[in-house]
Amino acid sequence: MILGPVSGLLQQKRLLIVSDGALQYIPFAALPTPARGADSVPLVVKHEIVNLPSASVLAELRRHGTSHQKATRKVAVLADPVFDSKDERVRIAIGQAMSSARATAPYADLTRSANDLGLVKNGRLYLNRLLYTRAEAEAVMAATQPEKAMLALDFEASRATATSPLLAKYRIVHFATHGLLNNKHPELSGLVLSLVNKEGKPQNGFLKLQDIYDLKLPVDLVVLSGCETGLGEEIRGEGLISLTRGFMYAGASRVVASMWSVSDMATASFMADFYRAMERDGMRPASALRAAQIRMWRQKQWSSPYYWAAFQIQGEWQ
Repeated sequence: MILGPVSGLLQQKRLLIVSDGALQYIPFAALPTPARGADSVPLVVKHEIVNLPSASVLAELRRHGTSHQKATRKVAVLADPVFDSKDERVRIAIGQAMSSARATAPYADLTRSANDLGLVKNGRLYLNRLLYTRAEAEAVMAATQPEKAMLALDFEASRATATSPLLAKYRIVHFATHGLLNNKHPELSGLVLSLVNKEGKPQNGFLKLQDIYDLKLPVDLVVLSGCETGLGEEIRGEGLISLTRGFMYAGASRVVASMWSVSDMATASFMADFYRAMERDGMRPASALRAAQIRMWRQKQWSSPYYWAAFQIQGEWQ
């Protein structure tokens, strides 16, 4: 239905997808090419696919891109934040007095958004620890030069780190944490970082949409990975698109986002392939993403689109 009317024009061209509404949740990379029988393969096998909120956004990205300073460092990774005072990483010496109460972020917008998405249980915010993001972060670091990279784990994967001017010195900023994609109230979409400090005391760890728009982040690429996405009552596509637009407004030339939660092992494997293609093989992000998707598709273990089609790139393809 979608590709048939333009099948004669596709050839081997790069495809720029500007979609609307529920179409924003279609994994175009996984759609079969408009061919019959054995000749039909996932669209990404024959085409590099890039997404944009609108065609005019590309001109704006390129206009801002000319003023970007050349980054001297490569990758900054924020992963495996601490969401709960009962997390084993919180210092036990302080914990006895707080053992009867769960410390959560003293932040109304986070609670409100989490409530929309069914993440509040018995009046308390519940976010499970994303253990696999640690392996993912290590895979990313292994593919780049350690002296030109920054790894912020545990308590360091915080809102303070995310809003630090230091991140602008890196070419790529990688977030591996929960993302709240709120379609009921898109303005309450955001990323959840460490909600407690080393003493187990609550702290603001919600990087909401307005905070993202206020960032000064003129980087080549932002990667939103490992995010558990939630859909509100209305499926209008605004949650996911608002986060990517926010980072573009902050200065990022392109954003890679996950459309759904993928298994931990698959995500770590995918990101390792993606970063190796960029950092070691010198591929452009759009080409590297396609290469990683094709490599996953060709492996029997990961061949299902569930494992590789969730990742899409928005923004500049050059």
